[in-house]
Amino acid sequence: MRCVVQRVTSASVTSMGEMAGEIGKGLMVLLGVEEGDTEKDAVYMAGKIVKLRIFEDENEKMNLSVRDVQGDVLCVSQFTLLGDARGQNRPGFTKAENPARADELYILTCEEMRKLGVKVETGVFRTHMQVTLCNDGPVTLLLDSRKTF
Repeated sequence: MRCVVQRVTSASVTSMGEMAGEIGKGLMVLLGVEEGDTEKDAVYMAGKIVKLRIFEDENEKMNLSVRDVQGDVLCVSQFTLLGDARGQNRPGFTKAENPARADELYILTCEEMRKLGVKVETGVFRTHMQVTLCNDGPVTLLLDSRKTF
């Protein structure tokens, strides 16, 4: 499972002309499910996202998590994170999980973050979406559940 995590002052996602999810201060998460990912990957990723200490404390050090600052998460499924453009200009997506399984693991990841005490807004799976955000810092991290060490 791969994701891009951005610290934001605000973020929103629309689908089919309708607002699907919107947050203020928190994390914008673009989440890609890779073929072979399991529930273990979803639980790991949810915990990692919620516990990331990328918000500044009173000493201006990145030492606080989204939970610590009472922020929210906007999580949007994005299979293109599994795109492979090595040696070609048109990316291939053969490493992306099939849509039904990817949706299950995406939903589980969001549910696990909620269980950890964070409000989670979402996009609409398998639709064309528009994401708007204000990256704070900017702070952007790449996470991969298969690269845990």
